[in-house]
Amino acid sequence: MLNKYARAFFTRVLTPFAAFLLRRGVSPDAVTLIGTAGVVAGALVFFPRGEFFWGTITITLFVFSDLVDGNMARQAGISSRWGAFLDSTLDRVADAAIFGGLALWYAGLGNDNVLCAVSIFCLASGQVVSYTKARGESIGLPVAVNGLVERAERLVISLVAAGLSGLQTFGAPSWLGVLLPVALWLVAVGSLVTLIQRVVTVRREAAEADAANPPQAPSGPAGPTGPTGPPASSAQQGGTA
Repeated sequence: MLNKYARAFFTRVLTPFAAFLLRRGVSPDAVTLIGTAGVVAGALVFFPRGEFFWGTITITLFVFSDLVDGNMARQAGISSRWGAFLDSTLDRVADAAIFGGLALWYAGLGNDNVLCAVSIFCLASGQVVSYTKARGESIGLPVAVNGLVERAERLVISLVAAGLSGLQTFGAPSWLGVLLPVALWLVAVGSLVTLIQRVVTVRREAAEADAANPPQAPSGPAGPTGPTGPPASSAQQGGTA
């Protein structure tokens, strides 16, 4: 849902900035790489130390590169399969860094093994949710479902909660600290529901596709016993062992 509406809004807002970068000779791939590096640095430098506010600010500044690079490619008319592949792959790297940084905090100074496990589950489930759609599309299925919690929702819920929790450093009420654990549980449950939605959708679409166009059984190499039969043994050929 957020991906549908927020992406369109921020794309319009960031269009002038994307045009400015193109005029300066910056390539979309460079923006993708720099943006991912910034997200990874922000997540793995600040989050493991419990500096959630500054980590969130850093990540937010760089995460918009995901919108800027595509905007630049469209304006320049240089959209490519490579660009789409690079962008999608580095998105997974950035997501892993964010939830990995939170897991490191809870495994260390945060001292909470349960929330460490929840953070790891958020990391893994987010990767699998993306994989199910990509794999379904790769075998020719539309995967016509978005799901309850997609990447945009995962990032917004987690980063807003982390940023608000980090305000405790500046004297904000201590109850803000509960927001991040609640957000992680929400993301974990939402990701699981989304994964189930996509798996069920792929299963239904695959069954419909197979019914409309049954897959052909693979044929083996021709042998002496027939076109698809096993090769004859030496005894069948008249020889002796």
